[in-house]
Amino acid sequence: MNLFKKMFGNGVTDEQRSAIENALRHVEVPYGERVLAEVGELKSARFKKGVLALTLALPFPAKSLWPRLTAQLESTLHQAGFEQVTIEWQTDIETREVQAGVKPLQGVKNIIAVGSGKGGVGKSTTAVNLALALAQEGARVGILDADIYGPSLPTMLGVSQRPQSEDGQHMQPIDALGIKAMSIGFLIDEDTPMIWRGPLVTQTLVQLLNETQWGELDYLVIDLPPGTGDVQLTLAQQIPVSGAVVVTTPQKVALVDAKKAIAMFDKVKITTLGMIENMSTHVCSCCGCEEAIFGASGGEALAQEKGIPLLGKLPLDKRICADMDAGKPTVIAEPTSTLAQRYHEIAIKVGVRLAEKKKEYRQLFPEIVVK
Repeated sequence: MNLFKKMFGNGVTDEQRSAIENALRHVEVPYGERVLAEVGELKSARFKKGVLALTLALPFPAKSLWPRLTAQLESTLHQAGFEQVTIEWQTDIETREVQAGVKPLQGVKNIIAVGSGKGGVGKSTTAVNLALALAQEGARVGILDADIYGPSLPTMLGVSQRPQSEDGQHMQPIDALGIKAMSIGFLIDEDTPMIWRGPLVTQTLVQLLNETQWGELDYLVIDLPPGTGDVQLTLAQQIPVSGAVVVTTPQKVALVDAKKAIAMFDKVKITTLGMIENMSTHVCSCCGCEEAIFGASGGEALAQEKGIPLLGKLPLDKRICADMDAGKPTVIAEPTSTLAQRYHEIAIKVGVRLAEKKKEYRQLFPEIVVK
């Protein structure tokens, strides 16, 4: 990477360029185990009237890290002789490689599938908080509820209105809490059961994805239903997925199905970005102590076995449940809490993992049709 391709003519001497480059090599980016010189891109560097002004971009959303990175970089640059430094940060997310045979969705840079293989492990709760945390970190985010039989997104986001259509063919997603959302639950009455066979379910999923005018998104999170059946197969064959996140609890019953979910993503050539161990411990509301009621570190052990990162551990805390039932997920209801911080750490790690993948270039080339 040529970090200094845009620096010439901005009053920066060769000696200063060397000092800046050295400083970027000494600031480590959390969660990536790499330094700024390797991860970020220096958009511009200007030195005027004794003030060094830098503009840097990260390939993943991480607004909460900017103050820490700024302090470290300023300290290093001060030691290098720059007395006054100003630093501006940008988020520059690019489209990453998807599985063979499908092209990225127009306007949507990356699709992240969140699966579990088993129901009841808190997958939907995790997916919603992940999407909201990514948005709060600076990304443009949407979420698609792929559970046709049991849609939960309307309740979790506190949304009851129906999507609108401007052309009679495409739907506008629901804007909720800073993200764009779509679910079959927005289109039916709450008490209406979805008594549909598999082919209709998969067709509906594809329609919800393709007939929603998502606009420009950095990430679209797809909350998958439990299992490894029709919906998951459709996801692999027709939907461009940049990466998958697997949610489990430490309990052996959940780990067996989580292992199947990982194997399914491997078989269909979708990269598993990492695993989240949910309900890792129970937090007592009276004394605050934590107890591993579902077993200890089962998700961590499975992640090590499969050679994938453990993105984080989340507790079984009644506040998370209460927040979702109230239509204000934890990262919205309690943004400064320890719980919200855990979701933010997971979101940044997901972004980092995606940024490590190869870029996707197929969407840049036009389709050639011979008639």
